[in-house]
Amino acid sequence: MDTEERRGAPGVPVAGAPQGAAAAADASPGAPAGAEIPRQLWVEEPAIRRRMPDPVRTAAVRAVLIMSLTIIQAVVAFLCTLAGSWLAFPMVLSGVGCTVVATWSVLDVWVTRQVWNQRHGVVSVPSSTARRMRRERRAARRAGRARVRKEDRIRRRGEGRLSRA
Repeated sequence: MDTEERRGAPGVPVAGAPQGAAAAADASPGAPAGAEIPRQLWVEEPAIRRRMPDPVRTAAVRAVLIMSLTIIQAVVAFLCTLAGSWLAFPMVLSGVGCTVVATWSVLDVWVTRQVWNQRHGVVSVPSSTARRMRRERRAARRAGRARVRKEDRIRRRGEGRLSRA
């Protein structure tokens, strides 16, 4: 796409824009007959993956920030070591500590995700085997309760009739 096309220079057709009689029919009622409809710059597409749950996303953001600070600290420690600065040794020691904290934060993301999935279930399409099994167990319990109710009804209806006959 050239600059003239983007700016909508007169005499240059814009790719994908309606032309001729169709353009006049598609134009808004208050617009002049030759006015072009601007193309949409942003097209919304449905998300492929579901959004992460809030606790997991919070832990992930925290982990990314801690990891970035750890990497920055490692670079500063390396540069201090190259320069022979007195700050090199404390930076290396704190870098080791930051590495432990960064590892802990990444594990926190993993644990938070596992806990969320365990508490709230995994949403999957088609429904998971666990859901199908739960549905079958529920149906079996429902059928058992219905059978017991039916037997109770039969007993109540037939109660005492044999002795009166």
